[in-house]
Amino acid sequence: MGAFPKNFLWGGATAANQLEGGVREGGKGLSVPDVMTGGTKTSPRHVTDGILGQYHYPSHEAVDFYHHYKEDIALYGEMGFRCFRMSVNWTRLFPRGDEAEPNPQGLAFYRSVFAECRKYGIEPLVTISHYELPYYLAKEYGGWANRKLIAFFLKYCETLFREFKGLVHYWLTFNEINILQMGTYGNLMGGGILPPGEDTAVGVLPGLDESWDDEQRRYTALHHQLVASARAVKMAHEADADNKVGCMLLSRLSYPYTCRPEDVLKAQKVMQTANYYCGDVHVRGAYPAFAGRLWKEKGIVIPVAPGDPEILREGTVDFVSFSYYSSSTATDDPTVPVANGNMMRGQANPYLEQSQWGWTIDPKGLRYLLNEFYGRWQIPLMIVENGLGAEDVVEEDGSIHDEYRIAYMREHIEEMARAIEDGVELMGYTVWGCTDLVSAGTGEMAKRYGLVYVDKDNAGQGTLKRSKKDSFFWYQKVIESNGEDLG
Repeated sequence: MGAFPKNFLWGGATAANQLEGGVREGGKGLSVPDVMTGGTKTSPRHVTDGILGQYHYPSHEAVDFYHHYKEDIALYGEMGFRCFRMSVNWTRLFPRGDEAEPNPQGLAFYRSVFAECRKYGIEPLVTISHYELPYYLAKEYGGWANRKLIAFFLKYCETLFREFKGLVHYWLTFNEINILQMGTYGNLMGGGILPPGEDTAVGVLPGLDESWDDEQRRYTALHHQLVASARAVKMAHEADADNKVGCMLLSRLSYPYTCRPEDVLKAQKVMQTANYYCGDVHVRGAYPAFAGRLWKEKGIVIPVAPGDPEILREGTVDFVSFSYYSSSTATDDPTVPVANGNMMRGQANPYLEQSQWGWTIDPKGLRYLLNEFYGRWQIPLMIVENGLGAEDVVEEDGSIHDEYRIAYMREHIEEMARAIEDGVELMGYTVWGCTDLVSAGTGEMAKRYGLVYVDKDNAGQGTLKRSKKDSFFWYQKVIESNGEDLG
C-alpha cells in the first residue's frame, strides 16, 4: 500500500502482570493482580484477601518472562520488531509502593531487559502503570481513591526517568486509564480499590455482585490519576528532552444501533464519556464541556485541589495511544442483547462476526476511530493493543496454523493504511500479546493472543516452551516490507 512511514514503530505489546511471573523473586512485592485467581470465559475470577491456598494465581508465574526475557526478546528481534511495549512492575522496584528507596535487584532486571531490546534495535515503549498497583497501597491506603498515591507514583516515575535515561525514550503513564469509568475491573485493575471480604467473585460475567462499587470513589480515583499523569509528563520532559510521553485509552467505538435520533444521541454520549472524558484532559489539559452534565447526572463531585487545573494544563501528552479490539452499538431499546467486549460492553452489531469469546470483529471501525481521534486531537496516534484471542491447536509436528489471527491482523492493518491515506498521523502499531500471556479479563491461558506459543494451560501446567506460530512468520514479512506485503 505504501502508506506507512519509514520510521513506523511495528512491534508487540505485553504487560508485566500477565507476562513476567517471578512473583517473589528479586525482592518483588505483591501487586493487586497477584491476589486475583484464574477464571475462564464462563467462570469468574476471584480477588482474595492475601493468598489463599485453594486457588491458582496465574500472575505468580505467568509465562515466566522473568527468566525467559532474553529468549523472548531474541524472538522479537527475529520478527523485526522496531518497538516492544512492556510495563514495569511497580512492586519490583518498590515492593510496598511507599518505600523511600527503590529495590536495586528490580532496577538491575529492567536495565538488563532494556539493554537486551537495544541489542536488537528495538525501542522500548514502557507503560509505567499497567494494572499492577502494589497490594500494600490498595490494602493500607485504599488505592487511587487516596490522593496520597500521587506522591508515591511520582517517586516511582522519578526513579524510572533517572535510572533508565537513554535506554527508554517512549513512555505511557497509565494503561487504559478510562477503565476507571466502569465498575468491577475499573475498581480493581484501574484503581486498586479492593472489594470487602476475603474472597469475592469478580469479572465481566453477568450476575456478579457489584454492590460494592461507588462511582464517587472511582471518579475521585480517576481524577487523582489524571493529575498524577500530568505531573509525570512534565517530569519526564524535564528529565530528558528526548522523552516522549503518551496517554493510553481503552477505546470504545459505539455506533447507533438504528438511525433513530435517540440511538444516535446515545452512541454520541458513549463516545464522549468513554473516549473523550479522559482523552481531552490528557491532550487539551482540561475536562471537556460535557463533563459537568455527566457529574451532575451521576451525582458526583470531582475533588479538584488548588493547583490541579494548572497541573492538567501544563502536563499534556505528546501522543495518544489506545487499545482497539472490537466495536459495539448503543440503543435505548432494552430488548437488544448486550455483546461481550474488552471490559466495556454495548449492544451487539448484527452486521459483524464475533470471535470465540463473543467480541465483534470490526476492522473498518479502526479506520473510523483513527479518523475521529485525529480529527479531535490533532496529535500523533499509536495503536498499542490490537489482536485476536483464540484457542490455538498444536499439530503433531509442533506447528500452529493460526490463519484466523493472520486474517484479523491483515484486515486491521489494511484499515490503518487507509486511515494514514485519510491524513491520520499514525506512529506505530504493537500487536497485543506478541507472546502468549495470561488474559487480563478471565485470567486464563486458553485465550491466546500471541504470535509465539507458550506451553502452559489454565491450571498453570506446562513446560513454558516457546514455539513460533504461522502468524510469527507472516508478521515478520509485514514488518520487513513496512506493511507492503500482507499476503
